[in-house]
Amino acid sequence: MAATIAASEKGLKIIDMARKKKGWNKAENAWWGLAKTSKATLKRFWQGIAIQREVFINICETVGVNWEEIVDNNPLSRSKKKDFFAYDYAWVGREKLVAELTEKIQDTCRVTIIVGIAGIGKTALAEKVVSELDWNQFHLENFEPAAKTSDFASVASRWLEMWGDRLQEEDRRDTRRLLNRLVKRLQDNEYLILMDSVENIMEGNEEEGWNNFRDEWWGKFFESLFAAESCQSRIILTSQDLPHQIPERYKNFWHCIPLGGLADSEQLELFEKTGLEVDTDLSTRQYLQRIGAAYEGHPLALRVISGEIGAKPFDGNVVAYWKKYGYEIEEVEKAIAEAKSQGIREGAEDEWNLDRYTRKLRKNVRERLEKTFGRLKRDTINSYRLLCEGSIYRCAVTEKFWLNHLQDWDCDQDEADLALEILRDRFLVEEVVENDDVLVRQHNLIRSVALEHHKKLEEYEQDTDFATDARIVN
Repeated sequence: MAATIAASEKGLKIIDMARKKKGWNKAENAWWGLAKTSKATLKRFWQGIAIQREVFINICETVGVNWEEIVDNNPLSRSKKKDFFAYDYAWVGREKLVAELTEKIQDTCRVTIIVGIAGIGKTALAEKVVSELDWNQFHLENFEPAAKTSDFASVASRWLEMWGDRLQEEDRRDTRRLLNRLVKRLQDNEYLILMDSVENIMEGNEEEGWNNFRDEWWGKFFESLFAAESCQSRIILTSQDLPHQIPERYKNFWHCIPLGGLADSEQLELFEKTGLEVDTDLSTRQYLQRIGAAYEGHPLALRVISGEIGAKPFDGNVVAYWKKYGYEIEEVEKAIAEAKSQGIREGAEDEWNLDRYTRKLRKNVRERLEKTFGRLKRDTINSYRLLCEGSIYRCAVTEKFWLNHLQDWDCDQDEADLALEILRDRFLVEEVVENDDVLVRQHNLIRSVALEHHKKLEEYEQDTDFATDARIVN
């Protein structure tokens, strides 16, 4: 008999109904007190994490539920969850998208690409799709900067050895041989591979393009994979940037989905799943809706905020959180309302702090977005300038409004068009249709970071010019 057990998803729904009948919230003090446990353990119970058997039974019986109806008796589902680090108990929505991607992967789609800004839920979506596919041989390759070596030869060697191939030293030195062996492996076996954070193995330059693999062998690998007559394996790829070396002529074998934020109803569901009481009173629900709207359904930001509301000193009190930080949301609402009703489109002096008004937001949200801005500044300075200058607009405007700003840096039309195209490729601008016109805009979180960079842009340019002049003199 297992010493620790966990709740199933179905079981948690039963528990949720039982605690609502008692008028308790998910972290009710009386609940964990009567169950002779702690608030932290009750939280782990809600997350579907295994806890001590006796405590599990106490938690269920305290709300009048038979624990045997709640326990997860499927060892496969528990073992699979251990492989995931983004898809978890708080997953909500995106049913149509999951069904679409699952169907494509089961059909002829050899490579599925999920793209979007940092924290929008790309990895969680990919892992959710993996859980739906229930593939026997699954492997996650994470390309975060601090991860293992990421050149093609090193990764191919790791994969082949993991799957039982014995490589000699000459094999490791012959990248073409590794490529052929890997493609053959993928052709003949049913492997499901998730390549996560692929933007970290990409770079750009004027000669070869801006969203290319740093190691050209990755591009050759995907082309060979698509050119093969058949392939039993499937690859899911997540990235902030769309790799340009994915050949368009093989479009039947790959599919790209740009990922946006959660819908309004999904935002409330996320708040509820992470422990907040959405339906306690109207003001609580409205405040959560306003937070969700300001962040445009950005899952990472909303989870961070939900966690802060659930922790001390707020202990789930949404109204108290709003009284302390609601002015940040109101600042965003005011700017957007002025743009819509009064036509005040520009707001270079707006003080948006959606990414940083609490310590956890700075650590979990801002730091990830700053990496995106850092890559942009490193790879293509004109696109960085354009993103910063575009932050003055509170609403969607025509391309012309944006591109005019690059005249200050003596960019010709081709250079300006390229700068904007790069922002599109990296999903740092969004296109919308209003009154039959195609307009461009920034996600509220992107604008929050870009506004601060805009204030420092002139100082950065002066420092760059000074350094250039110094090199010329020397």
